[in-house]
Formats: sequence, C-alpha cells, structure tokens
Amino acid sequence: MERPDPLPGPGQLLVKVLRCGICGSDLHVRDHCDHWGRMMKSQGYRASIGSDQEMVFGHEFSAEVIDAGPGTRTRLKPGTAVVALPLIRRGLDIELLGLSAHSPGAYAERVVVQETMTMPIPNGLPAADAALTDPMATGLHAVLRGEVTRKDVAIVIGCGPVGLAVICMLKAKGVSKIIASDFSPVRRAMAEHCGATLVVNPGKESPYAQWRELGFINDVAGAFELGMSSKEQLDQFPFPWWHLWSVGERLGIGKTRPIIFECVGVPGILQSIIASAPQFSRIVVVGVCMQTDAIEPAMAINKEIDIRFSLGYTPLDFRQALHMMAEGKVDAAPLITGTVGLHGVESVFDMLAKAPDQVKILIDPSSEAVIL
Repeated sequence: MERPDPLPGPGQLLVKVLRCGICGSDLHVRDHCDHWGRMMKSQGYRASIGSDQEMVFGHEFSAEVIDAGPGTRTRLKPGTAVVALPLIRRGLDIELLGLSAHSPGAYAERVVVQETMTMPIPNGLPAADAALTDPMATGLHAVLRGEVTRKDVAIVIGCGPVGLAVICMLKAKGVSKIIASDFSPVRRAMAEHCGATLVVNPGKESPYAQWRELGFINDVAGAFELGMSSKEQLDQFPFPWWHLWSVGERLGIGKTRPIIFECVGVPGILQSIIASAPQFSRIVVVGVCMQTDAIEPAMAINKEIDIRFSLGYTPLDFRQALHMMAEGKVDAAPLITGTVGLHGVESVFDMLAKAPDQVKILIDPSSEAVIL
C-alpha cells in the first residue's frame, strides 16, 4: 500500500528504514489485535488499536537520518545511521511505533521517530545487526530481571528470537551453565552457537533432567527433608540453631535453584514449567502470550516458585545491547535467517506460523525479494 511520506513534528526525525525485524509480537497482534487493544486500553494506553483500523507494523529497526522536524535541535545529522526505541510523543500521549493506527512503524521506506529516543549506531555495526537491538535488549532486560549470577544454572525454554537473545546475554554475563530447550534441531544448533552449554529436545528429554547432579530438590518431599535434616544437623552444634539458620540464609546456603526463562508465549507453557521445574525455581516470563491462560497456584506454592514477568527494556538496556553488539561482546548475526522486501511481508507472516526453523527475518525496503 502506498502512503504519503510521514512528516516529523517538533522533537522528531524523519529516517530512512535500512532494516526492520519481523517480531513475534507482530504475529500475535495480527491474530489477537482486538484482545490486545482492549487489554492495553484497560492499562491506560489510549492509542487506537483494532482489527478495523490500518496499522503499519515494525518496531525493531535500523535507519538513516533524513531530516528533522521544525525547531528540532538534534545532534544527529542527515546521513547518520541510527536505531531508535519505538516510542513517540503524540500530544500528551506516548505511543508505540508500529502498534498504533496513528504511529506507523518501520514496515516502510520511511518512518518518524522521537529524537530523544534515537541513538547513533557505533563502530560501523552493520544495519542488519543493528536492527536486532530491540530483541537483544529484550533478552538483556530479562536476564537482569532474573538476577542471574555466573554460578546460577539458567534454563531457556524456547529458542526463537527472544530465547536466543536471552542465551546470548547469559553468555555475555559469564553464566557457566545454560540449558536450552526447543523442538527444532535448527534452533537447538543455533542455541548452542549462541552459548548454550546443553541443548535438549523436549520431545525426548526434560530440560530439568539433571536436577540431581546440579544439586536441586525436585519435589515437595525433598523440601520437607531439607527443612527437617537442616534442623537436626544444627541441633548438634553448641549454639542456638536459629542463629546458625539465619546466617545460612544470608549466605544463600541450602536452597539451590535454576533460573528458568519462558520464551514461548503460548497457553499452557507456564503451567507446564510450574509442573516440571525443581523446587524453589525462579521463572522469568519473557514470551508474550496474548490469550487467557491458566496455572495451578497451589502447585507453584508447594514448590515455592518465584514468577517474574519481563516487559521489553529500558533506554539503558537498549543502549547497552547496541554497544555489546558493536563491541563484539554479543554476536547477534546468526539469528538472521532471511531477508525480504516489503512485498514479501505477507507471505513471510504466513510462513512463520508454520516454519519452526526460522528465527529472525528482516525486511529490507530497498529489496524486491518476495520469498526467502
């Protein structure tokens, strides 16, 4: 569809799109647009979203500065290669680029971005790699939400773009044990390349199968045994047991647990993790499930599972992810499995719903390619 070139307002830039990633959220919103729109409105997001409205997707992209809006004093001159957080001011509101009828995204040749949300691409990082700043920042934010240390065991469920980004960031953080689980052999191989130390086909093996070797407790009976045996052992010392117990808790002695990243985002996955995970696990939910789901809270209580949800990233996460790629600390290029032009987007959407071996497909607006 042809549209007139967008016009930047005060504090905004007009940029030429170099590459734009097709995000799983775009696929979800296409299928669950009205549900997602109602949910966002209930949380104070007033942008127009609905299946009866036209939206131009695209929120993970690299671009080149063309022009600035009236009165905009910018440090970014025309020709500068940039990336931008997909947030833009519309009057008193802040909207998400590509997820609003009034704020078109980067499935286009040109897009308007907020100057304050725009950052230059450093060190000559290729435009294709820079377009992955958004998913890599999402992975980084999830790892930070998980409060993962180098000594922790991390388990990543689902090795799509977000799962692989989480693995890349875990590796960059120096985590020594990273278990990745996915049905696709291609994605498992990619997970290994990104830094997973063990890859698992969940159709044949549980990602939690090594719980005993890793020192985890796998059931409530084991938790009862831990509590009772700890008390019995402490009673043998000539000191009040409760003082020793308090010191042990402060030092983190006793409870060992994995940090599990749910990176699938379909109904049933969260409950399956709760049912299978070891005692005291911490679950970080990164996959975006846009449908109503159900969990069994009593099971999570019995396991004393910690569930955290991770939303996108902060501007600091975004900058750090960009510079980690530009400085060679993270290699995101292997995530890219294809590139198409704008005319190929519809066929790629249909294909991604059925192609588990694809990871990140980029749009190159200057390309005429309609198939991978």
